[in-house]
Amino acid sequence: MTDEFGVKATYGQVFAVSQFRVLFAGRSLGVMSDTVRSVALAVLVFERTDSPLLTAMAFTIGFLPQAAGGLFLAAMADRFSPRTLITAGYGLQCVVGLLLAPGHLPVAASLLLVATVACLTPVTTGATARVLAGVLSGDAYVLGRSLSYLVAVAAQLVGMASGGALTAWLGVERTMLLTAVAHLLASVISRLFLPRTGRVRASGSIVRGTWQGNAALARAPGVTGLIMAQCLPAAYLAAGGSLLIPYSAHRGFGPAETGVLLAATSVGMLLGDVVVGRAFPPATRERLVLPLLLIMGTPLIALVLNPPHPVIAAAYLITGCGSAYLLGLQRRFLEAVPPELQGQGFALLNTTTMTIQGIGPLMFGVVAEFLPLERTIALVGVSSVITTLLLRNTIRSRASG
Repeated sequence: MTDEFGVKATYGQVFAVSQFRVLFAGRSLGVMSDTVRSVALAVLVFERTDSPLLTAMAFTIGFLPQAAGGLFLAAMADRFSPRTLITAGYGLQCVVGLLLAPGHLPVAASLLLVATVACLTPVTTGATARVLAGVLSGDAYVLGRSLSYLVAVAAQLVGMASGGALTAWLGVERTMLLTAVAHLLASVISRLFLPRTGRVRASGSIVRGTWQGNAALARAPGVTGLIMAQCLPAAYLAAGGSLLIPYSAHRGFGPAETGVLLAATSVGMLLGDVVVGRAFPPATRERLVLPLLLIMGTPLIALVLNPPHPVIAAAYLITGCGSAYLLGLQRRFLEAVPPELQGQGFALLNTTTMTIQGIGPLMFGVVAEFLPLERTIALVGVSSVITTLLLRNTIRSRASG
């Protein structure tokens, strides 16, 4: 496996694999639909309750419940056919859209419905990772994982940009129906074009198996450290972005200027992954993990000086480019996870990432109640740099050693 990872692959080689194209299409439809539905649900809840708190809950209700799925259900990712799990996951999301579309459910029932189905997201994610590891090898796997991450970012951007417009144009009910159709299409594509495979294991309690599997992953050398190295910096990235709207209002920026700042990080993420993925061989990407992490945190420190708008946009753009550090950790994480726990390992990684990304903005949002916004954002950058230095032994590649 090490020799295979030493040979540089191309994005064209990744897209030449038909099963990757199926996963790519399904994930694009699924993430975009999830995001649009979240916007529509938030609009519906605000119209009914006029409550900012419940509206915020409606927008984020699909994220935090994933922690429960990772803790109690993740073993399913290694027990059943990936095609079955992925198809069922998109199918259940379709049902959610159909149930929400008429608008007759009480707000509490609507939120509970979305949260319940969100618990299964780590299972679907783990099953998807199993397929990727099975159909892509060597450096093609690294680029495939990167593309899966990027398509989620791009789909969220499109969903955020179009969700409000669709809701205003079609209304909440028709927008919900549209998301249901998109999820149904993702489910049908997965059912028709993913390979049929049997169960790996089918005995014993799912919950007990999940706890035992998570314990085994925690004991596996390097797994916990690599999960933290991938999740903690992402939390700081999310925290820095979450403070942009109030910071822009504080600085007196208009909607267009605020939109540029909100898009800067995502544009940087796309640029960083494409450039680092295409320009550097695998061993160099692993050596770049530490520098890229430092690049990801350092620019935000400059905001303590309240620089002009172009400087702020450049800082967030560079910060987004630093997220390409993930390319240098994909191979090591795949090798560290025991093969029999591969699906659960990626489910745990996704669960931890989503949970910490939810906690990070919350923590620094509380800090912003006591410190000026520019100092809080600078503190995000300082915290990211300190965390990187504390994790340097974990993230230092064998190639650099």
